[in-house]
Amino acid sequence: MILLRRLLGDVLRRQRQRQGRTLREVSSSARVSLGYLSEVERGQKEASSELLSAICDALDVPMSEVMREVSDDLSLAELSQSAAAETAAAPMRPLLGAVTSVTSVTSTPDERITIKAPKKSAEAVDVVAA
Repeated sequence: MILLRRLLGDVLRRQRQRQGRTLREVSSSARVSLGYLSEVERGQKEASSELLSAICDALDVPMSEVMREVSDDLSLAELSQSAAAETAAAPMRPLLGAVTSVTSVTSTPDERITIKAPKKSAEAVDVVAA
């Protein structure tokens, strides 16, 4: 699952590190506690719009630039996630496509499912849940 607060925290951390600034410097300028800013950067706390504005002002970076970078990171994460899902599902498509009918389905506790083809063919396909 993609969490927006983690992506936002990553962008804020990158912005701060590009400037060679410490958490202490930015937290002081933004008038937010060091611990809270750290939690925002690690994606453990949601930043309100007011807090985000204060952090962006402290970093001297427009909020629109931060949000654009978050949006770009979100797009990449979504593409990566959908590509991973397609890659995981792809090997199963040809195997299941070859079975035109199913005579029985059995399941064992280790999440392995065996699908047996009709008696004409003795072929069986094992499907392992990911």
